[in-house]
Amino acid sequence: MSDGLNISQNISVSLPLADSSKLIRLKSILQFIGPAFVVSVAYIDPGNFATNISGGSRFNYNLVWVILWSNLMAIFLQGLSAKLGIATGHNLPEMCAKVFRRKTNWFFWIEAELAAMATDLAEFLGGTLGLHLLFGLPLLTAGLLTGAITFLIVYLEKYGQRIIEGTIATFVAIIFIAYTIELFLAKPDWTAAGLHALMPSLPNGEAVLIAVGMLGATVMPHVIYLHSQLVQARNHNLSAEQKHKHLRLERIDITIAMNIAFIVNAAMVIVSAAVFYRNGMAVDSIEQAHRSLEPLLGGLSAGAFGIALLTSGLSSSAVGTLAGQTIMKGFIGLNIPLNLRRLITMAPALIIIALGINPMGALVLSQVALSFALPFAIIPMLIITGRKDLMGSLVNQPLTKLFGWLIAGIIIGLNAMLLFLTFTGNI
Repeated sequence: MSDGLNISQNISVSLPLADSSKLIRLKSILQFIGPAFVVSVAYIDPGNFATNISGGSRFNYNLVWVILWSNLMAIFLQGLSAKLGIATGHNLPEMCAKVFRRKTNWFFWIEAELAAMATDLAEFLGGTLGLHLLFGLPLLTAGLLTGAITFLIVYLEKYGQRIIEGTIATFVAIIFIAYTIELFLAKPDWTAAGLHALMPSLPNGEAVLIAVGMLGATVMPHVIYLHSQLVQARNHNLSAEQKHKHLRLERIDITIAMNIAFIVNAAMVIVSAAVFYRNGMAVDSIEQAHRSLEPLLGGLSAGAFGIALLTSGLSSSAVGTLAGQTIMKGFIGLNIPLNLRRLITMAPALIIIALGINPMGALVLSQVALSFALPFAIIPMLIITGRKDLMGSLVNQPLTKLFGWLIAGIIIGLNAMLLFLTFTGNI
């Protein structure tokens, strides 16, 4: 009896200890959740809407594989960016300033700023179109209101990074729910979608253009710079062992956030294929996509689309502004006032709206431009993370180096293919 009593007492004591251990581990993970969610907004921004809707409406499920492989690249590259920030205590532009010559950094800065302007163009247009579609505001009025709301979101940073992370995570949740509703209503061919996720195909030259745009929209250069900065909020005075733990927890953050982004992006292509391609519609504008959803799937679908586009535009525009700060300060030490920088980067989008240019065409081309900017972020990051004197025990291992340079080669190869097809008149 006494043995039985001891056993039962041991069980009653051990269960709370096990539960307590799990609770502590969960709290530890939650403390590090956030930076990747801020970054993930860039992977579901209005540029993704444009390229994914174009891809699905024109090529059915053929380009779903681009989303899958782009997302795997994004997970890998965001992991490297976080690792660089954790190991060095500096962001990627700051490390470039330490490692490369000043002339090289001026080149990196100019290229990064052009990419940031292309990013801001997509994000700003998305927020503008979302307000226009949901509330019927004139495009120019909606554009000015988008700018004001973006300023407000970025202003929240003065209350701490966690406030920004919470706000952005809420927007990500809204976008995810909206596109889950779209998937439910569209009733796609899941077998075809699954097969094309695993079987690469590029039917023609135009498909290459859209695929490169999808790649640029999914693996975005400005958030490669930004992630290395966001991890600094949790990176104070850490030992080597603590840095390894920080990286492990950040990888959990990345895996969760990036896979939510993958589901949303895949849903965009799949819904466009199931609704537009199936009905013989090659969608040429965001407004056309919104108008067409209501008669085809009902008001709930059109409303969900508008809400997703609006929250995507507003949140990603705020993230683009944060990335712009990191780029300017890091490469060449410029510290232009945030409001002035935001006004400068808003200008191209307002000009496009005022001139009546089709925003969707501008969105697709802006994402193609981002694909060409990617190697200029990835290659310096691979060089720095491959140096033991800078990274210590978190230096890239041979297999990591291999995958990194392979990804850089694939992106450069796709860009070269696009240039070749363009100059030979096959697009």
